[in-house]
Amino acid sequence: MNPDFDPAPGAQADSRTYHAGNSNEDGADFTEVLARLHRGLPAIIGLAALGAAAAVIIYLLACPLFPTTTSMRVSFSFPGVGRGEYPDHSKFQPDDLRSPEVIIEALKLQGLEPTEDTQFRIRAALTIETLIPPNVIKERDRLRAAGQTLAPYFPDEYLLSLVLPRSFKFNAAQRERMLTGIIRAYQSRFQRTYSDVPLAFGNAFESLKSADYYEYEIILNGEIQDVIAYLDQQLEQAKLFRSPSTNLTFGDLVAQTKLFSRIHLYETLGFIRKNGLSRDRETALVKIDYFLQSLQDQEQKAIEEAKVVDDLLTKTQERSQNYVLGIKTQATQQRNEATTVDQNLIDSLLANDSYNFLVRQALTAGLKVKDIQAEKAQLMERRKDMERFLNSDTRDQSVMFKRVQQSLGELQDSYNQLILNIRKTHSDFAKQQYADAIRITMPPITSNLYRSLSLAGTIGGLIGLLLGAAFSLLGIHSSPRSEATLI
Repeated sequence: MNPDFDPAPGAQADSRTYHAGNSNEDGADFTEVLARLHRGLPAIIGLAALGAAAAVIIYLLACPLFPTTTSMRVSFSFPGVGRGEYPDHSKFQPDDLRSPEVIIEALKLQGLEPTEDTQFRIRAALTIETLIPPNVIKERDRLRAAGQTLAPYFPDEYLLSLVLPRSFKFNAAQRERMLTGIIRAYQSRFQRTYSDVPLAFGNAFESLKSADYYEYEIILNGEIQDVIAYLDQQLEQAKLFRSPSTNLTFGDLVAQTKLFSRIHLYETLGFIRKNGLSRDRETALVKIDYFLQSLQDQEQKAIEEAKVVDDLLTKTQERSQNYVLGIKTQATQQRNEATTVDQNLIDSLLANDSYNFLVRQALTAGLKVKDIQAEKAQLMERRKDMERFLNSDTRDQSVMFKRVQQSLGELQDSYNQLILNIRKTHSDFAKQQYADAIRITMPPITSNLYRSLSLAGTIGGLIGLLLGAAFSLLGIHSSPRSEATLI
């Protein structure tokens, strides 16, 4: 291009005129838009206010038909919940929170009549959702991508939601108290089942009221054995626990129970055994004979069961046992590859497991036979003692009856004190062990009506605002000045 070239003066003027025309046209368009919005500002504000008011009125009219949600979180931390089990190894199900017994008890806690219709509507409105932490989901996804077999996962936190129409007879506070009452009722049921001492525990003297004197030994000795077995079981769970109420450990209670037997129990039973006390000795012999026949049948059945197990164990012993684990691996095997196990290894493991199972069954069957035989021998000895006193004068027993009754009174006082110490110690231990078994991690929250109204009003106002702006841009407004301009 020639640097000395100079365009004509007319061409430069035309170019400047063209650019100036485009700039003036864009500015005029933007100014016109603002002018129309300004002229229609009253209509825009009016439509926005009208839309907000209409949305609020429509929401208030339809409000009784809309459901209201009340939610809370609850977590479980008792032993076994990570395996999906209760402390007694029964299956744990979150739906137990909405069982009929829990709903009825929760309604009673609120002072309400647990009618069938109310129960049904609350159970139908109650939902239980699982809450799984994100890190658990991420870890399981990683293991699944690596090709590993995932173990079952049992969550320990759940979201409870009570979704009822706003027209339901419960207000927001009652719905929140209802959810809290459900958790309280479930906690009470859990406490009765797993924390409290069984109701039948410690009621031996209630059974003595309808028993003959010779049966006292059977009842009281059986009760003491049950008490010691229970205390041994508790001692395995809490060897170092000491009750703040009784200042006793479960080991101390075992020692007290044995001391109770030696000092008080043996005295009473000794009086009865030495003098062959019975209200009716002939009837007592009839009961003993029937008991012996029952034990004879049990012994025969137990012997047959033990024989079957012994035969199977003998056949299993004839086979050679292979305890060598033949696992095939490669040095270059990647870490995420599954280990290869041959069929001989599987057969060996199955055979060894079967053998061990039969050994345990044989031991159990043999001990059962020995227990029945020992009980039978004791009963036969008791029968001989009763036969020895069968023809003696019953009038001689009157003095001994008084002594036995006096001894029984002292025995019952010591027994009640022992059971009271056991109950208090167990109660303190249960409060410590299951203090956080069921916890409310988020209190009940009900969706707010005013928040919903404000949201509906905001949405209605925005719709009215957009409609007003659209009408103003199209020139549709009620301003006299704008009508003259259009004409």
